[in-house]
Amino acid sequence: MQKRSGLLAVLFLCLSAVAFGQGGTIKGFVYDRSTGEPMIFTNVLLEGTKLGVQTDVNGYFSLPQVPEGTYTLFTSLVGYDTSRTTITVTPNSVITKKLFLGTKQTELKGVEISARKTEKITQVNAGTITVTAKDIKLMPSSGGEPDIAQYLQVVPGVVFTGDQGGQLYIRGGAPSQTGILLDGVTIYNPFHSIGLYSVFETDAIRNVDVQTAGFGAQYGNRTSAILDVRTKDGNKNRLAGKVSASPIMARVMLEGPLVKAKREGGSAVTFLLSAKHSYLSSTSESIYGGFGEPFKSGLPFDFTDLYGKITLSGDNGSKLNFFGFNFKDKARLLDPSTHTENAAYKWNAAGGGATFVVTPGSSSALINGRLAYSKYDVELNEANYVPRKSGVSGFEGAIDFTYYFPRYSQIRYGIEVSGLYTTLDYVNDKQITSNLERRNTTGAIYVSYRKNFSEKFIFEPSFRAQYYSSLSKLSPEPRLAMKYNITNNVRLKAAGGLYSQNLLSTKSDRDIVNLFTGFILSPDESLKNTEGKEVTTNLQTAYHALGGIEVDIDKVELTLEPWYKNFRQLIEFNRNQQFASDPDFQVGSGLARGIDLSARYSRNRLYLWGVVSYQKIDYKSIDSKGAIQTYPPPFDRRMNINLLASYAAGKKKDWDLSARLNVGSPFPFTQTQGFYETLDPTEAGIQTNINTQNGSIGILYADAINGGRLSWYHRFDLSARKRFILSTNSNIETTLSVSNVYNRNNIFYVDRLSNSLVYQLPIFPSLNVTWNF
Repeated sequence: MQKRSGLLAVLFLCLSAVAFGQGGTIKGFVYDRSTGEPMIFTNVLLEGTKLGVQTDVNGYFSLPQVPEGTYTLFTSLVGYDTSRTTITVTPNSVITKKLFLGTKQTELKGVEISARKTEKITQVNAGTITVTAKDIKLMPSSGGEPDIAQYLQVVPGVVFTGDQGGQLYIRGGAPSQTGILLDGVTIYNPFHSIGLYSVFETDAIRNVDVQTAGFGAQYGNRTSAILDVRTKDGNKNRLAGKVSASPIMARVMLEGPLVKAKREGGSAVTFLLSAKHSYLSSTSESIYGGFGEPFKSGLPFDFTDLYGKITLSGDNGSKLNFFGFNFKDKARLLDPSTHTENAAYKWNAAGGGATFVVTPGSSSALINGRLAYSKYDVELNEANYVPRKSGVSGFEGAIDFTYYFPRYSQIRYGIEVSGLYTTLDYVNDKQITSNLERRNTTGAIYVSYRKNFSEKFIFEPSFRAQYYSSLSKLSPEPRLAMKYNITNNVRLKAAGGLYSQNLLSTKSDRDIVNLFTGFILSPDESLKNTEGKEVTTNLQTAYHALGGIEVDIDKVELTLEPWYKNFRQLIEFNRNQQFASDPDFQVGSGLARGIDLSARYSRNRLYLWGVVSYQKIDYKSIDSKGAIQTYPPPFDRRMNINLLASYAAGKKKDWDLSARLNVGSPFPFTQTQGFYETLDPTEAGIQTNINTQNGSIGILYADAINGGRLSWYHRFDLSARKRFILSTNSNIETTLSVSNVYNRNNIFYVDRLSNSLVYQLPIFPSLNVTWNF
C-alpha cells in the first residue's frame, strides 16, 4: 500500500508541475498538405529560441511553459517547404495550431540531419527501431512485393527461420513471447506460411516500432519483444490508391475522403481499404515449373488479407477511428519424395474495434484510447494423426494520458483491461491428446516518466502493475531506460526491466519444421521447476538488460548493443508425457545473450546498412530420465550477418536498385536415433492379434535435445524498380526481383522417415507491375 501511495504522490507532483507551470502552451499537429496524413517525428521550433519539440506518431506536438511574447512557429523536413506562422503567447494560455508541409523538389539536407540528430539526443531508443513504408521499400522486394516481414530480417537481433513456414525470433525470444500489435490490437500470427509476407499492407503503414529488448511499461503481457504497427488514416483531399499484380499475388488499396473538409485542416471523414490475395499455388507450377521442385509440384501456399478503416477527424486534431480486419492462410505439407500431401494447415484471424485521439482545448494533454475484439483459429490435419486445433478470442480496452514538459520531457500513464478465452486440442508425439480450455481477465496500470537534463542525460523510469485473474496474481514490473550524450556524436544508452506473460504456445523443441502454433493460457495446476520445487506463480517471467553506444562519423551511424535476457520461468508442454495421467505442462528456464553491431550510411542517392549479430541461447528443463538438461532451442542461430545496399539511379531518380546478402550459422535440431512399430493391443478387443497388425512407424529421438546442427544458410537477393510518371498524382512502377540469385540449397528440414533433404525456395525471379494514383 505504501508503494502505491508513493507512486500516486510522484504522479500528482508531476501533473501539478504541468498544471501550474509558468508561461503559455503551444500545441497542435503537423500534416502533409497533399494527403492530410500526420507528419511523424518532425521538428517544431520557435524561431530565434532554443525551444523545440518533435511530433509523435499522431503528428502531435506540445511546447509547454513558453514565456510571454510573440514568436514565429515553424517546421520543416527534407523534401518539404518550411511552414511558418506567427503566434502571441500570454500567461497560462493554450494555443492550438495546425501546420501543413507541402512537397518541393529541392531537398534541405541540413534540415534532415537536424531532425534525425534531435531524435538521437532527446530519446533513449535502446533496442528500438522505427520503420516506415519508405524504409521497407529500400529492401530487395522478394517476389516484387515489399513487406515488413522482409525488412525485419535485417533488424539487429532478429533471426528468420526461412522462406517456407518462416518465423521471426527476436533476441532470444520465441514468437509467442513477442507482442504483435495492429493499431493497438493483438495479432497472434502476423506472418504467412510462405515466410516472405506478413498480413500488413506496406502502403497502409504509417510506422512500425520494433522493440527488441528493454521496452517500457506501456507494453505488457510479453516477455521478449514488441512489434507495434500503426496504419495511416486515409487521404483527406482526394481518392488515391494502388493496384498491383505479380505471379505471386494481387494487391489493391484505396483511400480518400467520404466527407471532405470545407477548409484546410477542417473536420473530415476518410476511409482506407486494402486487400491482397495470393494465388501462388496455382501460378507456381505453370510459371516456375521449369525451375524444378518445389515449383514443379506447385508451391502449397495461399493467403488473403483484408483491412478497412474509417477516420473521423475534428477541427482541433482529435479523431476517432473504426477498423476491421480478416486474414486467412492455407498451406499444405508435401511428401519430399512423392510430392503428395502429408498435411493441411490453415488459420484465420478476424477482428475490429475503435481507437481515438483527443486533445482537450484547455489542456496540453493528449489522450489515446482503444476498444477492440479479435479472434484467431488455427488447425493442422496430418495423415494418420489426430487433428490439432487451437483458438484465441477476446477483447482489449485501454486509455492513456500524456503530459508534456519543456526540453522533450513528458509523463504518460494509462489503464488497460483485456479478457481472453483459449482452446487447444493437441496431440504429442506419443499420441496423447490434450483438450484444454482457459479464461482470464487481465488488468494493468502503468506510468512512464521521461526527463531530459540539459540535452546531456535522459532518465526514463517506468512501472507497470499487471493482475492476472485466473491465477490471482499481481505482477509488479519496474523498468528503466537511460541515455548519456557524451557529445552530440557519441551517446551511451541502457535499458532493462521485469516482464511477465500468461500465454503459452505449443511449439516443440523436437520439431524441425512445425507450422502449427497453438495457444493456451497458463494452467492453474501445481507445477514444479527443474529443481523439483513447487513454483510460486504459473506466469512466464523474464528480465532484460541492454546496453549500447551510438557513434556518428560523418555520414556513418554506428550502433553497438550488447543484450541479456533471463527467462526465469518458461512454461511449456511436457515433452516427456508418456501417459494421459502425466502432467500436461513442465517448467523450465532460458538464458539468452548476444551483441549486435549495426552500421548505416546514407548520402544523396546511396544507402548502405550492415548488421552483424552474435547470440547464444540455452534452455533448461527436465529430460525423460528426470535429469536436468541444458540445450539450445531450434532458433539458436549463433551468427547472423545482413548486408543491404540501395541506390536511386537516373536523372529523375526513377530507378531504385537494391541488393541484400544474408549469412547465418546452422540451426540446431534433435537427431533421430531409430524407429519402431507402434501397435495397438486393444484394436479389436480380446480378438486382437498384434502379430498380424500393421502398425505405424514411431520415431526414437536422441536423448540430447537439439544436439545436431543443420548447414550454414546464405542467400543473395536483387531487385530493380522503375517508375514511369503518367501525371502529377499517377505513375506506374515495374519491379524485377530475383531471390536466392545463385540458387543456394538452404535446408528447410530433413524428413525423418526417408532421411531426404527438403530445401527452402530455389532461385525465384518475379516481375511486379503497380499503378499508383
